Amino acid sequence: MYEWQRQIQAIVDEIDRCIMNYNDEALTLCFLSRRLGYSEFYTTRKFKEISGIPFRDYLRLRKLAFALKEVRDSEKSILDIAFDYGFSSHEAFTRAFKRTYGVTPSEYRKRPKPVVLRTKITPFDRYFFGLGEIGMKKSEDDIKIYFVTIPAHKYLHIKNYESNGYWDFWQKQNLIPGQDYETICGLLDSIKGKLDDDGGSEPNSGSGQIMAYINDPDGRLCDWGFLRTESHGVRLPADYTGEVPPQMQLMDVPEAEYVVFEHGPFDYEQENRSVEEKIEKAMAEFDFEGTGYRYDTTPGRIIYFYFNPEKHFKYIRPVRKEKN
Repeated sequence: MYEWQRQIQAIVDEIDRCIMNYNDEALTLCFLSRRLGYSEFYTTRKFKEISGIPFRDYLRLRKLAFALKEVRDSEKSILDIAFDYGFSSHEAFTRAFKRTYGVTPSEYRKRPKPVVLRTKITPFDRYFFGLGEIGMKKSEDDIKIYFVTIPAHKYLHIKNYESNGYWDFWQKQNLIPGQDYETICGLLDSIKGKLDDDGGSEPNSGSGQIMAYINDPDGRLCDWGFLRTESHGVRLPADYTGEVPPQMQLMDVPEAEYVVFEHGPFDYEQENRSVEEKIEKAMAEFDFEGTGYRYDTTPGRIIYFYFNPEKHFKYIRPVRKEKN
């Protein structure tokens, strides 16, 4: 079963690569099935069994998600975008766009609003399956520790008072109507102007979406010895005035100082757990002596958690100056 999870993940990765390169000819079930060495019927059956969505529906929705971002962010004509993503005409693209998002491409370009995009599925995840790491390779990068001042911004998010860790967070959220992984991540993916968005297409990989811990007297006691509430969201400019989805909260975050614990790129399958342990150890043992700072556990302060194995794994923790 795990091997098929890998195979479907390979298809999902290939779909995104082809869409980004406008390579519509390679985006056929026949082509992708041939790469796996199975029949189209068998491949599409396994795809739906593992991903929960038919192959053709997933492909159509991912194309529309990429197209929506071009409508939102580029100055290309609607017709050119339609052709780039395999639609036969402006009308065909408009019909598909409106049927999926409830608004035409032209209307959306004039007034972007949060809509639920189809984010990239991840059918194979060693951490989720409890497989740990392979452990054959070890990163040579040490933990970098440095202080930063982060300008005022807003934080649009959902939060869960009961969860304990990333996967537990989403397992609990998936039980709440309208706050499940697919809906929340799809909405956040569609929002324009995210401060951490560098074009990534799925959560925690450059799409601007991040996990965070909010210092909260009503939260859970964490391993670091203070009360916190887990959240998932995006950072937005301080002057953001866009629509806020009803199931989310928008929080003003003032300019403040933080300490960053950062690890460089690493192999997720081979190193994820050990890298996480290394960062947590660095945070627990960090000596503030001579820095003039201490961790700030004031209610409302936020710890941001950035996870992108191709770039970095880092915690950004709030600090305060020591009193003389």
